[in-house]
Amino acid sequence: MTEEALVEWLISLAPVLSPLFGMTGVLGGAWMVYRQNKRRNDTDAETAEATTFVTSVQTVTNGFTQLLEQQRETNAKTLERVTTLENRVERLEEEQRQWRRWKAAAVDYIHQLRALVAKLYDRPVPSPPREIAEDLDDRPDG
Repeated sequence: MTEEALVEWLISLAPVLSPLFGMTGVLGGAWMVYRQNKRRNDTDAETAEATTFVTSVQTVTNGFTQLLEQQRETNAKTLERVTTLENRVERLEEEQRQWRRWKAAAVDYIHQLRALVAKLYDRPVPSPPREIAEDLDDRPDG
């Protein structure tokens, strides 16, 4: 087959090859558009997923931050209350020690007065009132 015959044969196939190549081009273009859209959608989906993930992490982080702040506030208030209570307990303990010293001094003074009354009047000392009798019974002269 000569060159001219080959060219004529190809030209005779033109009505068949032309739509075939056109269809191949259209299919190739459609396939490229499809892949581009698929990649765009995949990228958009990945971007949306990444955005959702980042938003979720930020939400969790903000939640933990708020919980930590609330816990710090609660701890600070608790510490303040404990300090206040400790101060009150210390004050009450000091008052209790003061009352014990005063009571011991008063009981000792009452015993001295009773002994003095017994010596001066040479008679039995009157019995103490019921409210303080128990406190005065611990001394031998009472």
